[in-house]
Order: sequence, then structure tokens, then C-alpha cells
Amino acid sequence: MYRAKKLQIFSGTANLALTTEIAEHIGISLGKAEIKRFSDGEVSIYIGESVRGANVFIVQPICYPANENLMELLIMMDAMKRASAKSINAVLPYYGYARQDRKTRARDPITAKLVADLLTTAGADRVITMDLHAGQIQGFFDIPVDHLKSLPILSNYFLGKNLIDAVVVSPDMGGVTRARELAERLKLPIAIIDKRRPEPNVAEVMHIIGNVEGKTVIMIDDIIDTAGTISLGAQALLEHGAKDVYACCTHPVLSGEAIKRLEESPIKKIVVTNTIPQKLEGTKIKVLSVAPLIGDAIIRIHEELSVSKLFD
Repeated sequence: MYRAKKLQIFSGTANLALTTEIAEHIGISLGKAEIKRFSDGEVSIYIGESVRGANVFIVQPICYPANENLMELLIMMDAMKRASAKSINAVLPYYGYARQDRKTRARDPITAKLVADLLTTAGADRVITMDLHAGQIQGFFDIPVDHLKSLPILSNYFLGKNLIDAVVVSPDMGGVTRARELAERLKLPIAIIDKRRPEPNVAEVMHIIGNVEGKTVIMIDDIIDTAGTISLGAQALLEHGAKDVYACCTHPVLSGEAIKRLEESPIKKIVVTNTIPQKLEGTKIKVLSVAPLIGDAIIRIHEELSVSKLFD
């Protein structure tokens, strides 16, 4: 049982189940916070216990409804700052608005930087997040960022499957580094799907780079949103001779018809984490918990120990 009077964990409404699991892993009670709405929809927050001099950790993924959850987090941090918390640590298992991290067309916003500025201005002293859509987003902050990775959790699952003659596949060029890290952990080769995206949420497979014929494929991505990319990629891999296709990701956004699309796809199993809460209707989806990893990171930050040791 971990005991520390000056460590307190609070949760917004985005993923209360995950926050509760994190607190249980650490061995402390969840902080008391009352989150309501005024009749016009404005967020009303009351912190029900003293946080003076405490290292406060607020767990709140910026998932659907993203705007509501982001405002909850900002207002909660403001409350903590005005209540004299020693440090305010924003724990974002899923960093929303990260997909617009650069200008690809004239007059595009850079929302990943905007959210970073909002968090800092609201009072965050540190951000703990997991598998950012682009690693360079860490540089958008002028405060410390602890970037956790789900690869140890995902790789342990597939090591337990004892897959024979397998290959790790990146669904696009941008995910090659992620695929290579998983391949190194599993001691497997990698392949790459060369795709183009003519418009948001629409993907077209162009080529398969690497050998997938007769192999069991593990596709890895950071986000599965509409599931169009992953389903289209799985079909293309089978057409190129792959034997079976597994898929995994950290953040199961699964918007719109995504679950139905995955169920109808040729993918054998989709492995995800609980950074985003799920009301799963499908039989192919396996959810792994990131609570122990986030909990260990919080303890190390509180005790001023190295977080990178968790990934050695």
C-alpha cells in the first residue's frame, strides 16, 4: 500500500474507470471533486478537499466529447491553482487535437500547439501523456512532458500469443518508427503500407513494401478512428498473401461505424488500451489496461525518480 499525504489524484468525467484503477494501483483514495453543469451547459467544478501543498494529478483524456472534456480539465486546473496546490500535473492518457500538428495547407490551424498553450496558461506544471500522434508535440510545451509508451503492454500481449512466422506492419509511412520499435521487442521483421490520404478520414492503399506472403501480420497504429485505414490495409495485406491479420493501437477513438467496420473486416483480433473508455459491442476487440503504467509513472514523478526506467 503506497501512502503519501501530499500526493492526490483527481478525475474528470472523461474516464473515471481508468482514474479509479490508477488510484487503486498506487494505493490511495481518489480525490473528491464535484463536476456539474449550469443550465446553459457551462462547467461547474467544486474541489471537496484541501489540496494546499499537494502534488496534484488530474486524469482526463481529451476524447469525445473533446471540447467538454478539455474545458473540464482547464477549469479543474484553475481550481487547483487557486487552492494553492504545490504542483499541478495534467495526466492526458489521450492527447486530443494532436492530429493537426503542422500546417499542410494555407491557413490551417495547429491545434496541438493551441491545446499545449491552453494547458500551460491554465496552470499545468507538467503533462503526462501516452503515445502522442507525433513525438514533436512534446516541443510545443515550455513545461516538462513525460511521454509514456504502450509498446511494452502491447508487445507482452503478442509475445504471449507465440505467433509463428510473423511480421509487424506500419499502416503508413508516418508510423514506421512505432512499427520498428514493436518489431524489435518481438524480434520480427517489418513491412510498410504505402497509402495516400486524399481527404481527412479517407485512405487509399498504393503499395506494400516488404514481404508479407504466408505470414501472420501485426498492424500497429497510435489511433484507430473510423477504422477505414486499418480495414483497408488488412484487406490489401491478405490480397498480397498474408495468412492472418492482427491489429493493435493505443487510442481506440472508434467513431461512427468503426466497430461495425472492424467486425466486418478480415482482422482476426484488434488489441487496444483503455486510454479512451469503450462501450464495446464487438467480439474482436481486446482491451488492455494502462493503469499500472500510468500509476507507476505518477509514483516516480512524485518521488522525483526517473520515468524512463519504466521502459528499459
